[in-house]
Amino acid sequence: MAYLADLHNHSCLSPCGSLDLSPKRLVEEAAEKHISLLALTDHNSWRNLETFGICCKKWNTTPIFGMEITSQEEAHILALFGDLTTAISYGKVIEDSLPNVLHNPERFGDQVYVNEHDEILGELEKTLFTASAFSIDEIVEDAQSIGGLVIPAHIDRPAMSVSSQLGFLPDLPYAAVESISHNPDIDIKGNPLITGSDAHMPRAVGLRSFWIDHDTPSFESLQEALKKREFFLKKQK
Repeated sequence: MAYLADLHNHSCLSPCGSLDLSPKRLVEEAAEKHISLLALTDHNSWRNLETFGICCKKWNTTPIFGMEITSQEEAHILALFGDLTTAISYGKVIEDSLPNVLHNPERFGDQVYVNEHDEILGELEKTLFTASAFSIDEIVEDAQSIGGLVIPAHIDRPAMSVSSQLGFLPDLPYAAVESISHNPDIDIKGNPLITGSDAHMPRAVGLRSFWIDHDTPSFESLQEALKKREFFLKKQK
């Protein structure tokens, strides 16, 4: 038995995310594509995670609560949690560390957080496009110390990845490494290699999901599957 997982998705809170991709729409799209374990990973913020959890419960989808953190080095790092309270607490630390730069929604897109009915609760005025105050090393240490999984995002992209910013993958205890292709042109130093959709619009949800070789979708089975490499990637088209 196996189930589909997608660990990298955005919502209307991310400035580069479509307004159509609310947490509700994200979960609906994932359910239609038979994704059982789904993560929401907005840029540097936690503000749609509670709504995401409510929607996952309605659609019988197992939620993974996360963020795509921009490190001091301007590399994107996924931090994933099984517990909502922990994810929100850490998310506040990350968001609060961002510089107070006013966001320009007309130029860069909206940053809205919503309820489970897609009603807007607020709009974040501080831009989420800037780097946090934390280095890659600090993100790995801090997130793991509170039970999180840390995964460098899209390492084979030419911008905002660990490889584009540093030219190499630092030797740190990652849970896995995320790639766009199945054979990235970078030394992943023996880490498990996964794919992620990095969805910013509804049609991209599930684009690069992968299979977990376990019966029951849960944060614990994800941890075990990555550690024991009990997963497999979908065939590339």
